[in-house]
Amino acid sequence: MHAKRVKCDPLSRAARAAAALPFFLVLAASALSQEKPDASGAKPAAAQPEYVGSETCQACHEDIFKAFQKNNRHAALETDKRRGWETKACEACHGPGAKHAETTEKSDIRNPAKARPGQAEKACLACHTNQPTQVGRVFNGHGRNQVGCSSCHKVHAAEVRTGPRAARLNAACSACHRAERASFVRPHGHAVNEGVVACVDCHNPHGTMLPKAISTAIGGEPGCLNCHSDKRGPFAYEHPPMRLQGCTACHEPHGSANPRMLTRPRVPQLCLECHANIALPNGGTRSGALGTTPPALHDLRTIRFQNCTICHQKIHGSHIDRRLLR
Repeated sequence: MHAKRVKCDPLSRAARAAAALPFFLVLAASALSQEKPDASGAKPAAAQPEYVGSETCQACHEDIFKAFQKNNRHAALETDKRRGWETKACEACHGPGAKHAETTEKSDIRNPAKARPGQAEKACLACHTNQPTQVGRVFNGHGRNQVGCSSCHKVHAAEVRTGPRAARLNAACSACHRAERASFVRPHGHAVNEGVVACVDCHNPHGTMLPKAISTAIGGEPGCLNCHSDKRGPFAYEHPPMRLQGCTACHEPHGSANPRMLTRPRVPQLCLECHANIALPNGGTRSGALGTTPPALHDLRTIRFQNCTICHQKIHGSHIDRRLLR
């Protein structure tokens, strides 16, 4: 016996579907309104901060904007069509400015000048990524003493370039390093106050691996050899202080009352700081010792032996004599 098939009215089915449609629309809208993870499990990205461009900043900060545009190397980045506003002009350092432009609240914009020491430099180092600058942050005395980029560099103001380059740079350094500036008036020294030699010729203000941010020459040698290249080795017979201590073992680079910027008034005084072992008692007991009676070879009563460099002239190194004789 077969069950009797009930014939369904097509109109009734359409009516039921139409009645259920509002329910499914509400359900779909509710589902879309909730932040649900996508297939990868990640939540929808939050709205990105909006950049507005430096012309918007000009409306309120016209003086700063004009100074920036007049003669500032950063201003040239604005014409680079390959860059977005997040990497050029005002918002490269201050961050997205849409919210600040709307509210004008100081708390709605980043201000590196008000940041904690070490935080302000992050804005600069985001672009100035060269390795020496980054390494210098660790070994630089400026960083340890909370001296930041804006302590020496003017970010907004036009760079007024008047006078010799060395004189301008030295003025910036001497604002803090006053004792060093005063030492350059001594009788013997580099012509720093005259603007011939710049502090940055010997020091790297961003820091180096050497003490006192000493600049390095080729091969990591002291920067002194960039100018005094005739003293550069390698030599067959080296004077150990040159390799171990550098030029400052004997010279005072910031100026000295002594000839050749030596750290001692007389050459023998300087030499004996290291070679005191040859000044033996009782007139000397071995060949080569200092003294006044035999067997000493260096009779201090004789003028010839009162100046070591009369014979030992190659004190920076020699290719022919291990005793650095002339």
